[in-house]
Amino acid sequence: MRGGIFSKFNEAEAEMVDRWNRVFSISLILFFLLFNCTLGQQFLVSRQERLALLQLRSSLGLRAKEWPIKSDPCSSWAGIQCTNGRVTSINISGFRRTRRGNQNPQFSVDALQNLTLLSSFNASNFALPGSIPQWLGLQLPSIEILDLRSCLINGVIPFTLGNLSSLVELYLSDNNLTGIVPSSLGDLTQLSVLDLSQNSLTGSVPVSFSDLGNLTFLDMSLNFLSGEIPNLSNLSSLEFLNLSRNSLSSSIPAQLGNLTSLIDLDLGFNALSGSVPPELNGLINLQRMVIGNNFLSGPLPSNLFLSDSLKFVIMSHNGFSGDFPNVLWSIPSLQFLDASANNFTGILPNINASVNASSVAVFNISHNLFYGNITPVVSRFRFIDMSGNYFEGPVPVYARGANTSLSENCLRNLTNQRTVSDCASFYTERNLVFDNFGEPNVAHAPPQSSHKKNHKLIIILASVFGGIGLMVIIIILFIVCKKKRSTTNQRGSNTGVGPAPSGGSPPPPGGLVSLNFSNLGDSFTYQQILQATGEFNDVNLIKNGHSGDLYRGTLEGGIPIVIKKIDLNSSVKKEAYLSELDFFGKIVHHRLVPLLGHCLENENENEKYLVYKYMPNGDLSSSLFKKTSADDDSLQSLDWITRLKIATGAAEGLSYLHHECSPPLVHRDVQASSILLDDKFEVRLGSLSEVCAQEGDIHQSRFTRLLRLPQTSDQGASGTPNATCAYDVYCFGKVLLELVTGKLGISSSTNDTTKEWLETTLPYISIYDKELVTNILDPSLIIDEDLLEEVWAMAIVARSCLNPKPNRRPLMRYILKALENPLKVVREEHTSSARLRTTSSRGSWNAAVFGSWRHSSSDVAGPQAGTSRKAEGTSSFKQSGTSGSQGSGGHNGDGNGHSSSTRRSKEIFPEPMEGQDLERGNEG
Repeated sequence: MRGGIFSKFNEAEAEMVDRWNRVFSISLILFFLLFNCTLGQQFLVSRQERLALLQLRSSLGLRAKEWPIKSDPCSSWAGIQCTNGRVTSINISGFRRTRRGNQNPQFSVDALQNLTLLSSFNASNFALPGSIPQWLGLQLPSIEILDLRSCLINGVIPFTLGNLSSLVELYLSDNNLTGIVPSSLGDLTQLSVLDLSQNSLTGSVPVSFSDLGNLTFLDMSLNFLSGEIPNLSNLSSLEFLNLSRNSLSSSIPAQLGNLTSLIDLDLGFNALSGSVPPELNGLINLQRMVIGNNFLSGPLPSNLFLSDSLKFVIMSHNGFSGDFPNVLWSIPSLQFLDASANNFTGILPNINASVNASSVAVFNISHNLFYGNITPVVSRFRFIDMSGNYFEGPVPVYARGANTSLSENCLRNLTNQRTVSDCASFYTERNLVFDNFGEPNVAHAPPQSSHKKNHKLIIILASVFGGIGLMVIIIILFIVCKKKRSTTNQRGSNTGVGPAPSGGSPPPPGGLVSLNFSNLGDSFTYQQILQATGEFNDVNLIKNGHSGDLYRGTLEGGIPIVIKKIDLNSSVKKEAYLSELDFFGKIVHHRLVPLLGHCLENENENEKYLVYKYMPNGDLSSSLFKKTSADDDSLQSLDWITRLKIATGAAEGLSYLHHECSPPLVHRDVQASSILLDDKFEVRLGSLSEVCAQEGDIHQSRFTRLLRLPQTSDQGASGTPNATCAYDVYCFGKVLLELVTGKLGISSSTNDTTKEWLETTLPYISIYDKELVTNILDPSLIIDEDLLEEVWAMAIVARSCLNPKPNRRPLMRYILKALENPLKVVREEHTSSARLRTTSSRGSWNAAVFGSWRHSSSDVAGPQAGTSRKAEGTSSFKQSGTSGSQGSGGHNGDGNGHSSSTRRSKEIFPEPMEGQDLERGNEG
């Protein structure tokens, strides 16, 4: 009995101990869970989800670096987020696959079906070649964000995606999706962002999209969509709408004016027609609107652009006509407006520049029908393009310089203007008076019918006497050339920039009688000059130039200027001064430093002053590397985009002098210090006192070649040093090398050290091997693979410019084309990109540039053995599949023994001129 009592007591005690042990264990577990939660850590509690993640890791070929297999996914795997121990978000954007995973990458995400609480999946910039599976729209009920941008996805968009009722953001842009846009996407009523841009989608914009009441962002640009724009007026929350670069037709729906929240509207590059509905003035929050490159017509509603927030408008290349709404000139917040290539007409409003002035506004009203004088309204914009209109009269000071483009108008004292008959006809048709470029008006009668009758007779006579005349011209030129060569020492070397006086008589005393002072800017008094420079204080001295001393100055009103002080006691400076005055009196171009005025009369007749626009960024030699601050000795280097911009701008200026002036003009002082840079790093060529006409012009090079007269130096027929365009090209090649290598002083030096540097540098520029150029690349440049191709292209152009034989250097206009499209210099013309294709099998300018380049390559010793490439691991650049590089030997070709890497687009390299030497013989 007693034993039984004790036995029951022991059992009860044991049960109590066991119960306390269980309570203690549970408490301990809860304590650890609470402790871990306190530390902000999560641990995956679902074994099924862990297996799903391991399966996803394997199928996608993810690396252990991001997803270590022995660690807990919630706490250690990159891009995994968990809530209460369950996976809710996966982000593998930009991850890299393992080597085995790269062998057969696929859209293998079946394991996501087991992650039932997944709310976000981001695989952007991760290759998932293949189509989107149908189950994706059925097995992820909690998904809110699906980001598949730039994943190489192909096929169609599954109709089942319309079942993802929780979806808020859907990104499918920059893939290879085809087919129509499923209307089921209109069932995603919670959707806020929908990005389907940069695909190959067809069909129309689904009407069902009008039900997406929560949509704020809709981008379907760069597809092949057609048909009408549906009624989207119910999308009251929409802020961004981009349907550009499709084939949408019909008109712009007036209902778009109901989208009061819209900030950005882009309908450009479609086939839209009709007029712009005035209802769009309801877009009260609009900041950017692009409707250019359509077939829109009619006048613009005058109340269309009344939004206070409007900043950016493009209306170019349509058929708009009528008067330009004056309200557009006075919107204070407008930052960009392109209304070019329409039929707008009227005169500029006389709005004071100080009213509603905007320092960032850019206006493009080119190629319209504007006329009349230029008013001060143009000075309120940072840049305004008025080319291709019918503006007349003199160009006021506030409209000069690179801030204003004025070509193809009826303006006085400017090059590249319309003809007198064209301008007179325009003004006569509108019963307006034309100023006839400042000359007395002369009636421009239409051609008489007798001219037409005699037209054929003239052609016949010209044909008969053409052959005889050609032979006579050749004989005369041969005699003249010999005579010029025999009288070189008697004539001297000075050549003006304009036509020579008849009869060869010397210029008038002082050289000022024949000058066109209307192009020499304003006339300043000597007191203004003294006040601007602080009486030529040494603090304001910039440098002592070979044609005069340059000083900083400030006019009344705080306008910065540069003043050149010229001492006429020096015959060299006097000659340069007269040449520069003559140049500015005849030549105006936006790539030349603007001459604001002059002071030619003061107490000291031996001192003259020229006033130029101040260039905030100095010249290239001082801007390539700049100190980050006055207290810091570290240097900040110009980025590559800016360097290419500078090279292109300088080439444009030189191309104008060489090819658009008659006779061609030679700069003769092309170097980094002559390339001036404004506040936007736009180029203005300076050092213009050395400019002269190329002696003998281009015709001499052709006929001397025909008559076998020698022409292998960089001097003109009179012996003038550096008086040929080929010399400018050579100097420009050294400037390009400075931009590529960062080696300062190359363009300004001709000593033995520079020549030795060129001999060791040029062999690293090969048309067959992109990697070689990395050996001479400026180490301060930070560039990616695409930009390296541009650097490579510029280096190749530089080497072609540095050919030791002048007649084998490329023409400046072809250099400009190459710099404007550098990738076409180095990429194969038969690349898959349609933009680079050409159907011509004839020789291109590539032969003119690179054929001669190969000749010159034999004149320079190549790199020593073992230096043709960087040591392994020293270069971060790899060969590009589209670059056309074929290795240093260039043996890979088209199978016929021709290197495909040397076939370049004829679009960039036109047919060479007759005078260019393309022979590939054994000379030299």
